[in-house]
Amino acid sequence: MAHITASVYTSHVPAIGATIDMDKTAEPYWQPLFKGYEFSKQWMKDNQPDVIFLVYNDHATAFSLDMIPTFAIGTAAQYAPADEGWGPRPVPVVQGHPALAAHIAQSVIQQDFDLTIVNHMDVDHGLTVPLSLMCGQPQAWPCPVIPFAVNVVQYPVPSGQRCFNLGQAIAKAVSSYDEDLKIQIWGTGGMSHQLQGPRAGLINKAFDNAFLDKLIADPQAAAAMPHIDYVREAGSEGIELVMWLIARGAMSDVNEGKAAPTVAHRFYHVPASNTAVGHLILENT
Repeated sequence: MAHITASVYTSHVPAIGATIDMDKTAEPYWQPLFKGYEFSKQWMKDNQPDVIFLVYNDHATAFSLDMIPTFAIGTAAQYAPADEGWGPRPVPVVQGHPALAAHIAQSVIQQDFDLTIVNHMDVDHGLTVPLSLMCGQPQAWPCPVIPFAVNVVQYPVPSGQRCFNLGQAIAKAVSSYDEDLKIQIWGTGGMSHQLQGPRAGLINKAFDNAFLDKLIADPQAAAAMPHIDYVREAGSEGIELVMWLIARGAMSDVNEGKAAPTVAHRFYHVPASNTAVGHLILENT
């Protein structure tokens, strides 16, 4: 049977992708950030999964304000890098896993979560930047990826509790797939940041690190946090952190009563294009 081996959490700042693509990672401003992912790239090589289930948010690329699904699962065979206004990123095409994606969709919908099935879409920096941070610049990504897009752009957005519960449903779906696959689930976006208005540039280090603490040791408390707390404490774009709760809800301590996951790596850095960057790797025990 398929099983989830680890969860990965990371910001997906678009400027990070541009810095990688323009070969500017050694510049003094960016060096500290990329140093925090050196461990992660080696860890990824040492713990290569068969499939990555990657939770991210689309930035008006695949979905416009005319149609915004709350939860959308990609079931296609591949996904091209999106043109976000300055041409597609020079990264590999993302290969999907249609069979596993279709199975997860079937199982999760039968658990009373309404998913939108997407058979064709391009993927933007929300998905490709995390892959670049964890995998570097390969000729091909190391394994298939199932994109899972969450609406955190246009209110109403899903609650943290809803996302956490969805993670549990995904874990159940994975465990019922009749093939021995090692799955990693990634939650991306965040941490604290605001891109507009009087509070543009807001970063709240205390909130970010407290969230990381809760995510590790008390995920139920993190899931119970109301939307207003994200907005007040972490800025208008801080709501992206609910996507991390999908990944955390899929871990075995939550679903199987096993021991708490092992913290393989934790990293936090500011600033990165006026954004707080958080990163965490948790391994199932």
